[in-house]
Amino acid sequence: MTINFQYYPKSQRITSHLSSVIEVFKEVESDISSQTHSHESNKVLSYLAKGLIDLGYRVEKSKKKEDLIEVPVLFGMNNKLEKSFYADAYNEQERSVIEVEAGRGVLNNQFLKDLFQACMMQDIDFLTIAIKNEYKTKKKEWWM
Repeated sequence: MTINFQYYPKSQRITSHLSSVIEVFKEVESDISSQTHSHESNKVLSYLAKGLIDLGYRVEKSKKKEDLIEVPVLFGMNNKLEKSFYADAYNEQERSVIEVEAGRGVLNNQFLKDLFQACMMQDIDFLTIAIKNEYKTKKKEWWM
C-alpha cells in the first residue's frame, strides 16, 4: 500500500501545509487503500475528516444542502454571490480545496472537472485531487 502524490509545478518543493495533508492520508491508509477496499468517495472522506479538520479544513459531512462546502466563483451586482462550486474540503486560510474521487476520478475524467472548478474558485491557490491507485472494472462479455 502506498500513498503516491505529485506536486505541481515540478520546479518547486511541496508546501509544508500540503505535506501535512499527505500525512492525513497516510494515517488512514489501511482504511482507504484501493488494493483492499472499494469505498465510495464519501466513505474515504469520512476517514480523512478528523485529520483534515485538525488542519483547519471544513469537510463535507453529507450531500444535504446544509452540509455542502460552498466556495465562491462569481459575484454580481453589489458583490452578491451569483455562482459557487462545492468542494469536499476547504481551508480558507491556506487557500486550499480537496476533492476525493472514487470510480469517476479517472474513468469518467472527473478530475478534469475538479481542476476546472478549482481554477474558477475565488482565492484558491491549491487543489488536492485524491484518486485511487487501482481501479477495478468489470469486464463485459458480449454474446451474439
